[in-house]
Amino acid sequence: MLAPDDLARIAEALAAACECARAMPPPPGRVQRKAGGDPVTEADARLEELLRGKLLRPGEGWLSEESADDGSRRRARRVWVVDPLDGTREYVQGLPEWCVSVGLVEDGVAIAGGIANPATGETFLGGEGLGLTLNGGPAAPSARAGLEGALVLASRSEVRRGEWRRFETAPFRVQPVGSVAYKLALVAAGRADATWTLCPKHDWDVAAGVALVRAAGGAVFTPSGAPPRFDRPSPKLDGLIASGPYLAGEVAGLLGVRLEGS
Repeated sequence: MLAPDDLARIAEALAAACECARAMPPPPGRVQRKAGGDPVTEADARLEELLRGKLLRPGEGWLSEESADDGSRRRARRVWVVDPLDGTREYVQGLPEWCVSVGLVEDGVAIAGGIANPATGETFLGGEGLGLTLNGGPAAPSARAGLEGALVLASRSEVRRGEWRRFETAPFRVQPVGSVAYKLALVAAGRADATWTLCPKHDWDVAAGVALVRAAGGAVFTPSGAPPRFDRPSPKLDGLIASGPYLAGEVAGLLGVRLEGS
């Protein structure tokens, strides 16, 4: 259950993170490589420290891409699930498709979230039962009921690897975008009709975006057809699919997903 000041905490943290990000030297700056080859920059570490200081309170858990997961989060009902800089590749390349992603999970459910793109000046904020705002104004997902003419956002990496070739003759338009969190925020706010990835994603990649889609009244589910659950021992989903509320059935059919309860 959301506390009265949860969204205000997220909004304050995102505003401070955007200010910090804009004050950083232009990318790429100092870029290092993680064990798996993914890039990491000074901005990742600085934003992690700032967000932790702004958000975390006694009794709450913490899960972030930029800090070791010692399992202590599993003893907390409320857990902050954070990616200080989602879309580091795009950040390094100077593409405005990266964001700061903050999700609040309670008992495994993403109940609130905020995603801010410092490069574009967009801030998406939403919570369970409170709806969604974009830069302070109300926002809602697409009301489109069919894939004909729809705009579907795809992972740049997946498109580059050829994983979206099977949709080349589909009746919808595919647009590659970097950060998965940013894609989810755009779908939540109706800037696109759907997005999906059938590749595994860590909780910190998608928790905030899932919270936003849920808050807005959109549809979000995993390739198994079930709603996404967070704060499990292994913080990774097998993929994620999101759309406007009336498009879920057609998207699920296209991807061969049987929605839970259908």
